[in-house]
Amino acid sequence: MAETFTTRRRVEFADTDMAGIAHFSAFFRYMEAAEHALFRSLGLSIYDRRQGRHLSFPRVSAACDYQSPARCEEELDFCVTIAKLGRTSIGYRFRITRDGAPVAEGRMTSVCCHVEPDKPLRPTAIPEDIAALLRPFVEP
Repeated sequence: MAETFTTRRRVEFADTDMAGIAHFSAFFRYMEAAEHALFRSLGLSIYDRRQGRHLSFPRVSAACDYQSPARCEEELDFCVTIAKLGRTSIGYRFRITRDGAPVAEGRMTSVCCHVEPDKPLRPTAIPEDIAALLRPFVEP
């Protein structure tokens, strides 16, 4: 069974619409923040400049299915697992809950890219040290 990374976030006023409900677009920022928190918990960064590396993990796909509104000041839990760890990509799955009740489910795919100034991003293999730290979160 895959490990699950969990982080919590409060719905801020700026995230809401006129009814005080979290705007659908806020969930994409929330998922990205959860991805970053997972990386930090492993001693990694989404923008890796260690050992002369110039890597980043831009998102190439994102989706979210909403089940219940989230309101201003509510705390949401984000459970993150990895649906697929490919050679160059990471497919995340997010379960978003409030007090254990489902709020949304999201998916996001990031691709490991070599970053050079004034050049296009170039997909590259995920370094083994990073892949090894992510493997426990991969769903069977």
